[in-house]
Parts: sequence; structure tokens; C-alpha cells
Amino acid sequence: MTSKRDAERQLCVAIVDDDSSVRKALTRVLRAANIHVVAFESGRAFLDSMRLMQPDCVVLDLHMPGMNGLEVLRELMHLGMTLPVVMITAHDEQHTLAQCISAGAVRCLSKPLDHQALLEAIQCGLGSTPPLRK
Repeated sequence: MTSKRDAERQLCVAIVDDDSSVRKALTRVLRAANIHVVAFESGRAFLDSMRLMQPDCVVLDLHMPGMNGLEVLRELMHLGMTLPVVMITAHDEQHTLAQCISAGAVRCLSKPLDHQALLEAIQCGLGSTPPLRK
């Protein structure tokens, strides 16, 4: 049973993208929708943070130096963490996007992101029925 405190808890979304301007823009969009945001510039920094906190959902860039988004997604699955992941990319490569879905991503979105599509993808990943407001 969900307590009133759980129902009132603010949703937390992690943004993982090596581009600081993307992180800042997505942070503004999600905060405007009353979502708590934690942002990371690398997949490794995000995975290292999982010892301290676990977000409700992850918005994960596919192409990053070091550990790419697909590798981060596979590592999450390997660790048994079943977080909803929304993959984002500036490169709309069908084969790679299919790999992301196969690896467990709930959606793959192309940059530049449509803000409403991002909110809907997060909502879909969380299985929530009330719409997230923009």
C-alpha cells in the first residue's frame, strides 16, 4: 500500500549527458514539471552515484566519451537495477537504437528533444497514468 508520504515524494530523474548545455536545458524542463533532477557528465559518474541514491528514471545520452549510453544501460541491467531508461541521441542510427530497446530502454528520442515527448517517455517508463505537466 502506498502511504501519503510516498505519494507526495517528488519524482527524481537522473540526466546523463556529456554536453553541459543539454544537461542544463533538460534540467530546466524537468524542474518546470516539478521533477527533482540530478545531472551527470559521464556514465561512470552516474554509475558511481548509484551507491548513494537511485533515481526513479534515467535520461541517458547514447554517445558519450568513455562509457557510452548503451554500455551504461547494459551495466545497469547487469547490476540488476531495473530503472526506466529513456535513451537520447543526436545520431538516429536504427541498428543502435534497436540495441538500446533490446537492452531495456523504454524509449529512444532524437535530439533536439521535443520536451513534451520527453515528459511522456518518462511517464511511460514509470507506468504512471496522470500526465506530467510541462
